[in-house]
Amino acid sequence: MAIIGYARVSTTDQNPQLQLDALADAGATRVFTDQGVSGAKVDRPQLVACLDHLREGDVLTVWKLDRLGRNTQHILQTVDELAARGVGFRSITEGLHTDGPMGKAMLTIMAAFAQLERDTMIERTRAGLAVAAANNRRGGRRPKLDDTQSARARELRNKGMTAAEVGKVLGVSRATVYRYLGADGAEFATDQGVATKEA
Repeated sequence: MAIIGYARVSTTDQNPQLQLDALADAGATRVFTDQGVSGAKVDRPQLVACLDHLREGDVLTVWKLDRLGRNTQHILQTVDELAARGVGFRSITEGLHTDGPMGKAMLTIMAAFAQLERDTMIERTRAGLAVAAANNRRGGRRPKLDDTQSARARELRNKGMTAAEVGKVLGVSRATVYRYLGADGAEFATDQGVATKEA
């Protein structure tokens, strides 16, 4: 029997050390780690490798329940598949394990609560975006060119500057200039002085 750990962080700049330390304290002899992989992504190569590595009598251990799966159904499906292979499961933070019927029942309940927490966060995000839209604010990145800069870009273009030159003046890339001004069908001068139209 071996305790095998699995850790996952969603972005490459997040540090999995907290999970790794907890798994080591729990007695994990080997830990598989996916980094820069969100729970929603199907492609989690280290989880696949971890599940393939497990043998009958082993216990798959995670720091927190939501590290294992995308949603409640996926978590429970994975745990059921492990049980069918004679592999146990433990979640450190929630204190859950699959030993006995009570452990399995608690696992189902906690997985449902984890899903509820994620769904609530999504609803709050959507509600915040709706409120912002109602107040004429949009989510996402701030525009690289505001209305004044866009007008300045048109003025420079009309004076015969190339898109690259306009971008240099405004401190943005040529692609940004085309993105803001190319759609109106206006022409830009090329470096050779010949007018071109960005499709």
